[in-house]
Amino acid sequence: MELEGQWWRGQLAADIHQALRYKELKLPSYKGQSPQLSLRRYFADLIAIVSNRFTLCPSARHLAVYLLDLFMDRYDISIQQLHLVALSCLLLASKFEEKEDSVPKLEQLNSLGCMTNMSLVLTKQNLVHMELLLLETFQWNLCLPTAAHFIEYYLSEAVHETDLHDGWPMICLEKTKLYMAKYADYFLEVSLQDYAFLNYAPSLVAAACVASSRIIFRLSPTWPTRLHRLTAYSWDFLVQCIERLLIAHDNDVKEANKQRGQ
Repeated sequence: MELEGQWWRGQLAADIHQALRYKELKLPSYKGQSPQLSLRRYFADLIAIVSNRFTLCPSARHLAVYLLDLFMDRYDISIQQLHLVALSCLLLASKFEEKEDSVPKLEQLNSLGCMTNMSLVLTKQNLVHMELLLLETFQWNLCLPTAAHFIEYYLSEAVHETDLHDGWPMICLEKTKLYMAKYADYFLEVSLQDYAFLNYAPSLVAAACVASSRIIFRLSPTWPTRLHRLTAYSWDFLVQCIERLLIAHDNDVKEANKQRGQ
């Protein structure tokens, strides 16, 4: 744990962060003009469910959804084809972000409930053709930063022993860090569910996830100087994105309470 903390505070991590910030300035524009935009949430959730099924890393999941968003934004695609597109995006992202033995196999994808329920069968030829189309669409560049690529770096400074919890000194710093990571991961997944978050830079979304987590966890100050310095985002830049995240959180809490009551 201590060695990991030292790594995130090292010069190499800072250089990688700067390189990612530079790359996000050149991300493709997103217009939100897909004719299938109403189906976007379903397929984003599908990617999340399948990536969890195969225990893929968050960066693979977020890259897959981002590829899907960009591709849908440019093409009019049938619902059946969207299943192929979504799973192809996940395959490409996992090949880019994961080790080879973690990449889902064709027979595993065909055994998924969503495929059998719709009587869909993926073939190697179809997948290869779709992967090539995706790669050509993105000019063979899959190095596209998402909020998941920034979150670990920002979490390295998300909690400090000088922070107050409910106005009192923290009892257990390590336990607080674990809870903070869980909250941040939750808000990161919330940002996948709504294409409105594509209006913000990925690094800003990651910073807002950390800030939202501190608010829910009742840590003060809400946005300390060290996080402002690390992320290069002031509170004013984050407020709008934080509000979206917290509204989604409140809705989830209401829905959970409603289900518990029933």
